[in-house]
Amino acid sequence: MITDMTIPTEELKLEIKNLIMSTLAIEGINPADVDNDQPLFGGSNALTLDSVDAIEIIMAIQRTYGIRIADQSLARQVISSINTIALFITEQRQNPTT
Repeated sequence: MITDMTIPTEELKLEIKNLIMSTLAIEGINPADVDNDQPLFGGSNALTLDSVDAIEIIMAIQRTYGIRIADQSLARQVISSINTIALFITEQRQNPTT
């Protein structure tokens, strides 16, 4: 359930974009050009990422935000877009036991 407390902030979304770009050493792309709703994988976004990038992103998110994404199926859902990553992080901050 999404409440005001679980709505990700634009600041968090920008932070995630910067984390991805620094983790993957992506240069020449303005974080504002990365669409929050578009899939990160598949080439329709400013970032063109692959499965190796996915592993690095998951590890960076876990390290940076102190959360665990142990289930591979969940990980795929979480990192599908900037919005899904931000929502997952926000929900984990609100309820760290899930």
